[in-house]
Amino acid sequence: TLENDECGECGGANACHVGGLTLGAFDGPGGTLEVLYDFGSDVAGFQFEVSGLTLSGGSGGAAGDAGFMVSSSATTVLGFSLTGSTIPSGEGVLVFLEVEGDVAAACLSDVIISDSAGNALDTTIDDCLNINYTTPIPGCTDQTACNYNADATEDDGSCTYEEENYDCDGNCTADLDCVGD
Repeated sequence: TLENDECGECGGANACHVGGLTLGAFDGPGGTLEVLYDFGSDVAGFQFEVSGLTLSGGSGGAAGDAGFMVSSSATTVLGFSLTGSTIPSGEGVLVFLEVEGDVAAACLSDVIISDSAGNALDTTIDDCLNINYTTPIPGCTDQTACNYNADATEDDGSCTYEEENYDCDGNCTADLDCVGD
């Protein structure tokens, strides 16, 4: 992915990097591990796997501030809001994880980050400690529309269609001409 200042217009192969997750400070052993975020857009939910450590809980951070319900198993962290709230764009501590094990062996994987419409944002992994996501590309996704955008990954409601007896360029297509002859 490209950084925000390098990508100009987002689209096609130039999807813009708008955020990510990294591991932060560790207060251990048997302590807390920060999961840091850098979000370029509001986020309504997240899920990720942590390997190399055993999780015993997760709480606080921006997820707690947004009223998210955060739950975890020994390897999976899930955060979402029951009220529809989002974590606003910005950066900081996403959540504090209670962990056991050698933090040097920690690895993030299987990351799902969703927007306020519930759409999963595309993620890429630089290495298992740095996860990036990109914005969806808005546009018309209906192949029958006049303004179909093959690069669009999210329909934005902008589709336009040919009028009766006309093609997309406004040319008359009726057997009779458009004035009845």
